[in-house]
Amino acid sequence: MHVAELWRFPVKSLAGERLAVAELRPDGILGDRLVQVRNGRDRVVTSRTRPRLLGLRGTLGEDGEPLVNGYPWATSGAAQAVRAAAGDDARLVRSDGRKRFDVLPLLVATDGAIAALGADGRRLRPNIVIAGVEGLAERDWPGRQLRIGEAIVATRTLRQRCVMTTFDPDTQEQDVTVLHRINNEFGGRMALDCEVLQGGRVAVGDPVELL
Repeated sequence: MHVAELWRFPVKSLAGERLAVAELRPDGILGDRLVQVRNGRDRVVTSRTRPRLLGLRGTLGEDGEPLVNGYPWATSGAAQAVRAAAGDDARLVRSDGRKRFDVLPLLVATDGAIAALGADGRRLRPNIVIAGVEGLAERDWPGRQLRIGEAIVATRTLRQRCVMTTFDPDTQEQDVTVLHRINNEFGGRMALDCEVLQGGRVAVGDPVELL
């Protein structure tokens, strides 16, 4: 097994950036989900209800600060783009704590499960995609550990999937059959919620070992 893809999402619910190398820390991939979209009631807004957010791209600038479509997140350019996608009361807020993650800081998917689903793996929004996995072997991994490059992660649970999987990552068109399949054929769960036990450098092509 080896690392096939690495993804970082500096702005929660926006499209992310594909990486060649990443640094894993106790709170996941360095620079992941540093900024959220919130509404006038100070509630987090996601692409579950505002799928047009997926049409914006979050990246990390050279200074380590998130960008929205190339605009620094705290600028008017970023604010205008987010309001156009999520409503006039939408605003960007930085949040560095672990509560910024829906469940755990790291989501790991496998090529075997993605092939079984038969849909674009980006719909699952994984941080790491592992290749060389036979079929649905990931379903037996919760409670085990993975050595990924220099890092060691603990696989805790299979992720309960939501309506976000129904939106095309490129067009934002909805196909509800994707979630129906996940519910009906995979018990509603796919990909692994993980914690980082030992941080370190991880690169595409690095070996992956099930401990």
